[in-house]
Amino acid sequence: MMTINRSRPFSRRPLSRRRMLQVAGLDVLGLALGPWLLTGDVRAATKADAVALAPLNRCPRMVQGYFVERVRAAEQASLKVKAGLKTKADAEAYVRSVQEKIRESFGPFPERTPLNPQITGVVQRDAYRIEKLIFESRPEFLVTANLYIPKGREFPLPGVVGTCGHSTNGKCAEAYQSFAQGLARMGYVVLIYDPIGQGERLQYPDENLKSRIGVGVREHLHAGNQQFLVGEFFGTWRAWDGVRALDYLLTREEVDPKHVGVTGNSGGGTMTTWLCGVEQRWTMAAPACFVTTFRRNMENELPADTEQCPPKALALGLDHDDFLAALAPKPIIILGKEKDYFDARGTEEAFARLKRLYKLLDAEDNIALSFGPTHHGYSQENREAMYRWFNRVTGISDAQAEPELVIEEDKTLRCTPNGQVVELESRPVFSYTRATSQALAKKRQPIGGEALTKAVSDVLKLPPRSG
Repeated sequence: MMTINRSRPFSRRPLSRRRMLQVAGLDVLGLALGPWLLTGDVRAATKADAVALAPLNRCPRMVQGYFVERVRAAEQASLKVKAGLKTKADAEAYVRSVQEKIRESFGPFPERTPLNPQITGVVQRDAYRIEKLIFESRPEFLVTANLYIPKGREFPLPGVVGTCGHSTNGKCAEAYQSFAQGLARMGYVVLIYDPIGQGERLQYPDENLKSRIGVGVREHLHAGNQQFLVGEFFGTWRAWDGVRALDYLLTREEVDPKHVGVTGNSGGGTMTTWLCGVEQRWTMAAPACFVTTFRRNMENELPADTEQCPPKALALGLDHDDFLAALAPKPIIILGKEKDYFDARGTEEAFARLKRLYKLLDAEDNIALSFGPTHHGYSQENREAMYRWFNRVTGISDAQAEPELVIEEDKTLRCTPNGQVVELESRPVFSYTRATSQALAKKRQPIGGEALTKAVSDVLKLPPRSG
């Protein structure tokens, strides 16, 4: 394998005849003509070049290199534990252990409070209706959602919660409408909801109901970084919306509680993965365009939102596959893309680990992997792999391909009068953070001098100072 040294920038010196021979022909002709070419001035030039091209200081890469080493070490420790699983009892104990670790990472969740659901409108279509739903995942924290209910079917039917990726218009994005509508046409009741900071749930809107921060990633980072300061995790808030969405779905008489699935792509694939870890009521799952390994993400310097980095996950020995293992041996299909920026090699590694675990659990056929040939996104080939998997589990349909779809305009699917929950006096996420900060401040005693120095050192786990 060829290794490319990226420790120094490319130079722009003139290309002399001698240099041209070195660059263009020397590597090819070196074995046969080396003794004839590498004489006199050429040898001298090669020696001078060696001095001029000495590796530069690697300091700009020190932090990245440090974290890569730490993540690799954490992965090796985790793999050693997994390699020690030999029996079905070992595998069952492992599933229980990752469930407990995930609760430590994400918890504690808030208490369940009344959902106070409201149907603000209904859209009638040929094979289904769409109810425009608003519920409270926390007191005064409004979640906008669409509930797709098939027509002409005998209830109850399988239910699916759909989680969205980083689409500006949330649940109204074409790919997400597509899978919700496709499932509904096959006989599933589907609840798809807007993520925090997307669709109708902007947390930092201006007077024109546009985000002052930036929709999606920017709102997530802004809210999430503030929450770090009060000991909260934005991913917990995101996951709790999904748990409460399932709570609502199971209140509907149209839904069969024996068949409830979850699926989503990209940021929705993240949430699908985390939801498999924190909620055991799911009976099937299909995370798309997310599952890989923490090591691959770190080596690739892949940017991530705050909700994609669970607290203490590495210290607890958790990787992406462990969040899916928490649902084992229930049926899960991992959906990837050959040209995704979520590394396909890591996706295959995660699948291989789960395949071994499921085999120990006598459920090897309950874990699957499907790669679409295109770039990142919940495209038709991945949606169809999800349909086939859920149909295999539920038996509700024998369809192999996506039915004909009719994509709605955003305004048709809106749950709020003008497209934002702020007009309905939904509390913004930062108001909860502020309240928590103020409550913590009242409990905190003044500190200064050596005591402050020691407290900061303890929190940062700094080594003892010498001298």
